[in-house]
Amino acid sequence: MTGPILTRREGGILEVTIDRPKANAIDLKTSRVMGEIFRDFRDDDTLRVAIITGAGEKFFCPGWDLKAAAAGDAVDGDYGIGGFGGMQELRDLNKPVISAVNGICCGGGLEIALSTDLILAAEHATFALPEIRSGTVADAASIKLPKRIPYHIAMDMLLTGRWLDVVEANRWGFVNEILPADKLMARAWELARLLESGPPLVYAAIKEVVRAAEGETFQATMNKITRRQFKTVDILYSSEDQLEGAKAFAEKRDPVWKGR
Repeated sequence: MTGPILTRREGGILEVTIDRPKANAIDLKTSRVMGEIFRDFRDDDTLRVAIITGAGEKFFCPGWDLKAAAAGDAVDGDYGIGGFGGMQELRDLNKPVISAVNGICCGGGLEIALSTDLILAAEHATFALPEIRSGTVADAASIKLPKRIPYHIAMDMLLTGRWLDVVEANRWGFVNEILPADKLMARAWELARLLESGPPLVYAAIKEVVRAAEGETFQATMNKITRRQFKTVDILYSSEDQLEGAKAFAEKRDPVWKGR
């Protein structure tokens, strides 16, 4: 695909690259394109894992395109399916998604990264929520970030807009790995291939349970699991893959996952 979003597919892995010079900022049109891409990724049974990154060496994504906003894009406009960036409100996205943060990651760009499951970052990556300085609210980050890192650090970022380097981001736990810039994508693909080889039905169940547990008590979520009230758990417990996992363990061999 050409245009603001580039895609590359290899086997069950989809790489998505934000490519909007000069800074990879996202306007309404680009957000809608991203929503279609991640919806199709979600619904394609042959795709197992996605990687999202930014073009170039300086920017992952600074979030909302303020120039587009000044030209008429409404901040509460139609972002398309999945909301801003196509992921953070996309229902039932039960496949692993990896962020490969290759530079500046701020505002809505950080919210996109927080919508993924694993965050790899280059050594020069930086992170911030500067919305406070433009008189708006980092809505998704206000919901998500205090649940991911210590409350006082999240509030520091939200209330002051200060920048974190990648070492501090890793220390607070929202960056999994720090890598040299020239090793970032190779590591992202290595991790994606590892996940591609894993059990997709288990991944789906994990993601649904984790999402539900954010708003429920421990026991309420456990009750839903044991009663098979999660769709993904019910499918898993009735699947060929669950039997295959047990057989492979008993036979001391690697399992062959079929996703059914």
